[in-house]
Amino acid sequence: MGLRRRSLKIPQVVYQIDSKFILLIVLETLITSKTRVKLLLKFFLNEQNSAWLRGLEQEFGEGSNAIRLELNRFEEAGLLHSFGQGNKKLFQANTSHPLFNNLQALVRQYVGIDSIIEHVAQKTGNLQQVWLSGNIAKGLQSSILELILVGQTINRQYVTGLCAKAEPLIDKKISYLIFSPTEFEDFKSERTGELLLIWNEG
Repeated sequence: MGLRRRSLKIPQVVYQIDSKFILLIVLETLITSKTRVKLLLKFFLNEQNSAWLRGLEQEFGEGSNAIRLELNRFEEAGLLHSFGQGNKKLFQANTSHPLFNNLQALVRQYVGIDSIIEHVAQKTGNLQQVWLSGNIAKGLQSSILELILVGQTINRQYVTGLCAKAEPLIDKKISYLIFSPTEFEDFKSERTGELLLIWNEG
């Protein structure tokens, strides 16, 4: 029945109610289309992400018709805007949409970033930054959450224990790399656009 509608319905967010309850409401509405969930991850986890139809078709492993339908719905709802680049029509999140911040927060919660910050980042000594890498940083679904921890003399054994406790909370395996600030600058320079900062000291 939902396919007969041309516009994407976004539930009204009540700010005072529990955030996990909001997450369930929104995902129950959007989960009827797996393509919609993939588009939310692609464009709202990292607002810098942009993509065109054929690229999304390859990334998602789905037919172009289903993706085009949902892209049009997102654009009609004002959640995405499009622009030309050569002969391609690229899509990107509309950060000025009144629901952008709420949707991004919900996507971060869905991925497990809030749990990582609470149970790993805030409990690790000498930590300066936490970056997301791998498929999830690119806005793709994955059963593995790949982290990069930046700091001096980080206790690897302690971090491993924290990650083991956080994994059941986010229903994902956690892998991580540790870099000093200097090492990370070299590493980051070779991976432009592949990393997403999720926590910064202070």
